[in-house]
Amino acid sequence: MTKLVTYYEQSQPIKEYLNDMTTNKEELIEIYKSFQLPKNDERLDKIKDKNYKVLVITEDWCGDAMMNIPVLLNIADYTNMEVKVFHRDEDTNLIDQYLTNGTARSIPIFVFLNEKHEQEHVWGPRAITVQKFVEETRKDLPSKEDSSFPEKEKEVHHKIHDEYKKNTQFWDDVYESIVSILR
Repeated sequence: MTKLVTYYEQSQPIKEYLNDMTTNKEELIEIYKSFQLPKNDERLDKIKDKNYKVLVITEDWCGDAMMNIPVLLNIADYTNMEVKVFHRDEDTNLIDQYLTNGTARSIPIFVFLNEKHEQEHVWGPRAITVQKFVEETRKDLPSKEDSSFPEKEKEVHHKIHDEYKKNTQFWDDVYESIVSILR
């Protein structure tokens, strides 16, 4: 099995990833610029002392990544964490180590590594409140066999995507969820 240090070394620096994005780039950057870290959160200083590196498993088409990565980047800016991106679909052996509910290759996944490139913490793909919103929004979808499913699913994805772009409480919830696992 490939070690995390190898995946990390082979991964794309976050700035390169952002430059190369073809989907959700403008929205991600807008959230990054709009999100504000809370003032005087002492937990951030404690996180800073740990010198984490972050391996982000994602793809640029992912709406959850569009919302979660900007929050992570604000935390990383403050704490001086180096962030690299591994594209999930390039080698599914990595994401298969972080399956959601044991089956789903859900993204983004943030793997926080110590100075020896050992896993310390894992976060993703969603904060609990965001997960509840997604479940509630999807609950009335017809079965996949229903002929209207593709169109209805597309509508649901648009609704979720739009909420991710504007719901600053979700951004705060993502922040709290990430910081709480790191302290």
